[in-house]
Amino acid sequence: MSGGVTLLSSSTGMASRLLCRQIISSVRLAVVPRATTSVRHMAIGGVPTDEEQATGIEKRELDAKKAGIADPFSMEINTSPPGTRDAPCMVPSIYERRLVGCVCEEDATYIQWMWLEKGESQRCECGHWFQLEGVTPPGGDTHAH
Repeated sequence: MSGGVTLLSSSTGMASRLLCRQIISSVRLAVVPRATTSVRHMAIGGVPTDEEQATGIEKRELDAKKAGIADPFSMEINTSPPGTRDAPCMVPSIYERRLVGCVCEEDATYIQWMWLEKGESQRCECGHWFQLEGVTPPGGDTHAH
């Protein structure tokens, strides 16, 4: 052969390339350590439940619902008969004031909004009476934010 070039058969060349690739990979793994990650595996403790990972107001809501309080923040619509001066509609609140909406007539297409302050009963423009009733928030925290 002229020029000093030796040709290997295709199977021998492929085997040598695979061997070189394996050696380089082994050396690379020995020199560069793999990054460790903090992954929670199913075998360690499983996926955390909503109760386990909830915090703040979400945790207070879940705890209240677990204790049997279906509407812990009194957000559901209260459909009660119209309140009078002597027997106003009681509106629960953990704060000193609360925004209240009154559908003054059965077929009304709007809501009459008003701020209800703690203390005396208050009258809507339509004649319905409301009074703020202080309640303890879920979890017993009496500090209003």
